[in-house]
Amino acid sequence: MSIDPRVALQSLTAALEEHLIAASARRGEGDPTVEAAFFAVADAFEVYEDSLYEAYSEVTPLQVFDDDEEGDDEDNNELLDEDELEILDQ
Repeated sequence: MSIDPRVALQSLTAALEEHLIAASARRGEGDPTVEAAFFAVADAFEVYEDSLYEAYSEVTPLQVFDDDEEGDDEDNNELLDEDELEILDQ
């Protein structure tokens, strides 16, 4: 069953808004609310990306990277499960 990209985009937007709310109310380093919102954004992004590709054979200029990959070669753009969203240079 595929998800309408518009519905997936609405979910991604809502996840981003929740992340902003959690970040602005952060209660110290490692706040579990911020962490949960962070992963919700990553998950919602992946659903949106998959639905966009399935419906229109199109992708966004974003990818989800693992934190461990940050220090590695900048040319390494492997798509990973959840962790960090980064805007890629075009």
